[in-house]
Amino acid sequence: MAVRMFAAIEVGSFELEMGIYEISGKNRIRQVDHVRHVISLGSDTYNDRKISYEMVEELCRVLEDFSRIMKGYRITEYRAYATSAMREAKNSRIVLEQIRVRTGLTVQIISNSEQRLLTYKALAVADDEFDRNIRKGTAILDVGFGSMQISLFDEKLLVSTENLPLGVLRIGELLKNVSSTAEGTRRIIGEMVESELSNYQKMYLEERRIKHVIGTGENIMYLFRYEDGGKPLQWVTREQFDRLYERLSGMDPEAVEEQFGVSAEYAPLLLPSAVIYKKFLEMTGAEAIWIPGTRLCDGIAAEYALDKKLIQLKHNFDNDIISASRDMARRYRCQGSHSDLVESYVLQIFDAMKRYHKMGSRERLLLQIAVIIHSCGKFISVRNANECAYNIIMSTEIIGLSHLEREIVANVVRYNIRDFDYNMVRMEAGPELSSGSLPDQSDATILTAKLTAMLRLANSMDRSHGQKLKDCRITVKDKTLTVSAEYSGDITLEAVSFEQKAAFFEEIFGIRPVLKQKRRV
Repeated sequence: MAVRMFAAIEVGSFELEMGIYEISGKNRIRQVDHVRHVISLGSDTYNDRKISYEMVEELCRVLEDFSRIMKGYRITEYRAYATSAMREAKNSRIVLEQIRVRTGLTVQIISNSEQRLLTYKALAVADDEFDRNIRKGTAILDVGFGSMQISLFDEKLLVSTENLPLGVLRIGELLKNVSSTAEGTRRIIGEMVESELSNYQKMYLEERRIKHVIGTGENIMYLFRYEDGGKPLQWVTREQFDRLYERLSGMDPEAVEEQFGVSAEYAPLLLPSAVIYKKFLEMTGAEAIWIPGTRLCDGIAAEYALDKKLIQLKHNFDNDIISASRDMARRYRCQGSHSDLVESYVLQIFDAMKRYHKMGSRERLLLQIAVIIHSCGKFISVRNANECAYNIIMSTEIIGLSHLEREIVANVVRYNIRDFDYNMVRMEAGPELSSGSLPDQSDATILTAKLTAMLRLANSMDRSHGQKLKDCRITVKDKTLTVSAEYSGDITLEAVSFEQKAAFFEEIFGIRPVLKQKRRV
């Protein structure tokens, strides 16, 4: 197989980074060059909610240099992603347009949940080691510049993921005007971290044992990159971490620069990172940290290679997304035999209709997520369940989904039990552009209608919650979708509900649903 060259660019909160990769057969992704430039976009965004003219000038100048390096490698394929600093800036669309016009590079803003999934894809390139480390009680801790992400894995599946506002640059900005001793600063940071982590612990960790932590991101790499005789440590025991923490805590910024080989801008950020890890280890009792040394650029390269079918991974990330959705369903007590049956019905309808709806696996995944959590609003209000469900979904990150995809899921659930208004579908997505197949809001409205029609029909098939049609067969022929039921008892409630939902389904697809009950002699 020929070697393919690819460039991955991250426009981060504290630095611009580009990795140049060779991608070849046998799941081989090799980084051949790495360039980074410190630029504190996050300082502008977190303080002023916008990126300054001076910062845009520097940003474009550095990206022009990246573009020249790409041309030197004769690279034509690249992906450039921006994270939280650009995501939260009010003028992000203007900045992206300036980058496109001045550098020729198209930068996409990705949601936090998409960003974290990229990190997991980078980890999973090392198939065996990744699977081995997520078997029992594992937390992936990604301490970034704008926020931190805690993801819990068990039995090789993601069970929950949560984003906390504990990024080291954000903490640094809050402490910039605080006059305190080194010990006082460490105490203040500790109090901030404990406040956020105690809430997290109550929600997710009271009945869960964390054996070890996977540390990702730049901060943990810089803490331990010289600890093994001048080489990076990959495994850090609790005792090793505590020794480094005590050493770091007593250093002034100049000593941190020298000991850890970081710039003057970066040095003040290492202590907040160490405090976060220290508090998390104390809270969970985890015994060790695995530091695989992956960056977001590695995840971008892995995503590209997977999309182009240049590599294959054992780990199925769609299963993680579904697992996280089921955890959300458990949290809002909307799991049960009815939800499981409606999920089975809706996927059968989707698969039977493939020739007519022309949707793919990504849309099928969104539909499955919608049905798993479709009744979460009843946890808040039975009367206004659809509106409550919309707000719950929009307030909850679903790993791997863009903001727009999450809005599609939320609107499918919202319109499941109210009239569909083609002009009033809420699409409040921010500036981020989905890296999936849903870039256009008008297309998103049409997709919402299609998925809503399927969910409504599937939901009507168990209107009584009596599982009367559980052995039904679904076929499509001559512009008719036929549901053949074997149940010999009374299905009047299902039949009435089915007929009510059939009109909207036919309006959307041009296919008439028909429910037939086979009478036994």
